[in-house]
Amino acid sequence: MPELPEVEMVRRGLDAHILDRTIEQVRIFDERALKRHPYGPRDLEARLRGLKVVAVDRRGKFLWISAGSPSSSGESVVEEQLMVHLGMSGQMLIATDGGDDRSQQQPGAALHRHTRISAYLDDGLRLDFVDQRLFGGWSLSEGEVEAHGRLVPREMAHIAADPFEAVFDAGAVARRMKRSRAAVKSLLLQQGLVSGIGNIYADEALWRMKINGAREGASIPVTKLTGLLNASREVMTDALAEGGTSFDSLYRHVNGESGYFARSLQAYGRTGEPCSRCGTLLVKEQFMNRSSHFCPRCQRRR
Repeated sequence: MPELPEVEMVRRGLDAHILDRTIEQVRIFDERALKRHPYGPRDLEARLRGLKVVAVDRRGKFLWISAGSPSSSGESVVEEQLMVHLGMSGQMLIATDGGDDRSQQQPGAALHRHTRISAYLDDGLRLDFVDQRLFGGWSLSEGEVEAHGRLVPREMAHIAADPFEAVFDAGAVARRMKRSRAAVKSLLLQQGLVSGIGNIYADEALWRMKINGAREGASIPVTKLTGLLNASREVMTDALAEGGTSFDSLYRHVNGESGYFARSLQAYGRTGEPCSRCGTLLVKEQFMNRSSHFCPRCQRRR
């Protein structure tokens, strides 16, 4: 599943291409991509038609597009928030409208075969939601609320601030982690505690701080837990500089390009290779239905 850097790359690409553009039409080619939108395809199509994109936002791994229409003052008032769930394989791709017959119920030849939804914009561009595995989709929010210091779609109220937000307080989160007897890696993955960190960047941050992910939060000093949260931000900043991490064709930027941070990973996916710090062979263990990658010498359990 894409983590914060991959979703942020998608957000930046959308911001560059669709901000201030008007949505002329939306076509739903596969209603399974609307499983989180209970009102059906016609409702989503009608509510987005004619609205202008006024913002593309993200919190952690979660992405949403705000759209509205001009008020009497000339400024656009947000009327709808389109939540984009990328799931395991969702992609938001920008393309030039190839002149497909939009009355078709199935994607035309110019569309990727896994295109589930297309939005046609007033400048001739088309925004395609492509999802091979169909774990993702689009849905419209029921409204917004203030949560963890920021207005977000109501459905995301339980998602904590991420390390890149101004409201994020690493010290306060570290103190909460210190009170827990759960494995510190599981705490990094709790989106209600700190959002945006997934398996890849948790392993990388733990490696940087020489912490074994199986250690209880309560066994680690607050200063080191704070350092771990800061390390997670640093490693994700490095990943952003390289466009995120792509292991296969299922993660792409809006222009179809891959990210290259996989070449810079120090722990994740490097089982059996020497640790770049001490030379010990890296190992992999099962952890919460995932895999943990670490150095048994640098990251001792005690």
